[in-house]
Amino acid sequence: MKDNGSDNRKETLQLAGRLVLMACAMFGFGFLLVPLYDAFCEITGFGGRTNQAAAVIEERADASREIRIEFVTTVNEYAPFEFEAQLPGMTVHPGGMYEAIFMARNLADRDMIAQAVPSVAPAQAARYFKKLECFCFSQQEFGPGEEKDMPVRFIVDSELPDYIDTITLSYTFFDTARLSDNSSAARHGSKQ
Repeated sequence: MKDNGSDNRKETLQLAGRLVLMACAMFGFGFLLVPLYDAFCEITGFGGRTNQAAAVIEERADASREIRIEFVTTVNEYAPFEFEAQLPGMTVHPGGMYEAIFMARNLADRDMIAQAVPSVAPAQAARYFKKLECFCFSQQEFGPGEEKDMPVRFIVDSELPDYIDTITLSYTFFDTARLSDNSSAARHGSKQ
């Protein structure tokens, strides 16, 4: 005669073990998803991501082709800054080196630290848009009311597909002190 209670308990423990194993696998997958996505975006240029460090490229302008570069600036709703491009855009020749100036002003009456996060559209163009120097590579410190002109030097690779004739470079400006305060509060819970 079989002991149903023992069989049920054994089946329950097996099910619980499988569920724990599945939960661990899902956590591991979720943990690895961000670095895998970042690597995928870096390789393919998907998602409009641009280089995060200065590129080293030889300048060789293709005067037979013109590309329109548009500049779009956004300030995160919680960042007390003005932020804009000096010009709304420019026309460039692939392979040539260019510089655009962006202006940021701290509207707060205290020291602030900000970071610009870049994006390129269309996403296929991101791998061909090479920043040689950019204020987005590091955090920017501002005194109360301070205004800064911040350059970005770039080259559009001459391998850019012919069907792309306009590239939009956009930046979102964030208050990094607020971001680190929010992430710190999230890590420690809201113990007050």
